[in-house]
Amino acid sequence: MSKAAAPPIELASADPSIAQEMARWLSHLGAERRLSPKTLEAYGRDLRQCLDFLSNHWGERVTLTRFAALEATDIRAFMAMRRADDIAGRSLMRALAGLRSFGRFLEREGKGKVGALSAIRAPKVAKSLPKPLPMASAKRLADADERAGEERETWILARDAAVMALLYGSGLRISEALGLKRREVPRPGEGDVLVVTGKGNKTRMVPVLQNVLALVQEYVAMCPHALPPEGPIFVGARGGPLSPRIIQLAMERLRGALGLPDSATPHALRHSFATHLLSRGGDLRAIQELLGHSSLSTTQVYTGIDSERLLEVYASAHPRR
Repeated sequence: MSKAAAPPIELASADPSIAQEMARWLSHLGAERRLSPKTLEAYGRDLRQCLDFLSNHWGERVTLTRFAALEATDIRAFMAMRRADDIAGRSLMRALAGLRSFGRFLEREGKGKVGALSAIRAPKVAKSLPKPLPMASAKRLADADERAGEERETWILARDAAVMALLYGSGLRISEALGLKRREVPRPGEGDVLVVTGKGNKTRMVPVLQNVLALVQEYVAMCPHALPPEGPIFVGARGGPLSPRIIQLAMERLRGALGLPDSATPHALRHSFATHLLSRGGDLRAIQELLGHSSLSTTQVYTGIDSERLLEVYASAHPRR
C-alpha cells in the first residue's frame, strides 16, 4: 500500500497516531478507491464523532491500542447515541460502513484488528422508492436535443434518448430495455407491442408508443455498428453490450442540465410511468401487468397509493347492487 504523505488531521479526542492513520485512510479511499469527496467528508465526520464519543465514554483520549480493543458494547453505545439524535437508519449504516473500512485499513497496515466492528449488525433501512418525476421533465429526458452541447457522438445521444423513452413510455426496467433484441422491437407503423423478459425470466407484453418506436428507429439508423436481428438493439460505443451504468451516467448529466434532484434515476422513469398512469385513472391490475409485478401489493407500494386512492378505485369500479 502506498505510504504517500496525507494531509495532517488534528483530533482533540484521539492520540496523534490515530489522526495520522485517519488521514492516510481517507487519502487511500480518495486516491485508490476513488470515493467521492462527499463520501470522504461523511466518513471522516462519522469517525470523528465516534472518536469523540469513545473519548467521553472511556474518559481518556483514544489511542490505536485502545481503538483496536473496541468491544461490541462500545459500538452499540455509539450507535444508540447517534440514534437518539434522530439520525436516520441509512446514515447509521453509512457510519458503520466507514468505521469498518477504517478498521480494515488498520488491520492491513498491521495496526491491530478491530474485531468488534464485524460483530455489529447493520441497522435496518426502510426501503425507499424513487420519487416520480413531473410529466414534463420525464418527457424532456427522452429528448436528445437536451444534451446537444455535450461532446458525444450524435448516435450515442439518440441511443440514450431512445432507452429513456422506453423506460418512461413502457415502464421497463433498465435491464429489460437493454435486453431487447432488435427483432423484438417493431418499426414505427409495424406494431405497438413489445415482448419483454423480466425478473425470473418471465415474459410479458407491454404496449409501446409510436413516437417511442420512432426514437428507437432514429437511433438504429444512426448507429455505426451492425445490429443483427438476434443481437441486442442497444449497443455500447464499441458495438458491445450496453452497460446500465452508461444510462445512469447519462441521467446524471441530464439531472444537472434540467435541474432535477438526485432521485431522478433511470428507475425513477419506471416509477413515473406507473404513477402517471394511476393519476390518470389507470386500473391497478392493468398497471400490475404492465410492470410485471407478481403481486398487486407490490404495485400498490411501488406507486405510493394511499388507502383513500384505493377506495376511490373501488368505488368507481365495483358493481352496484
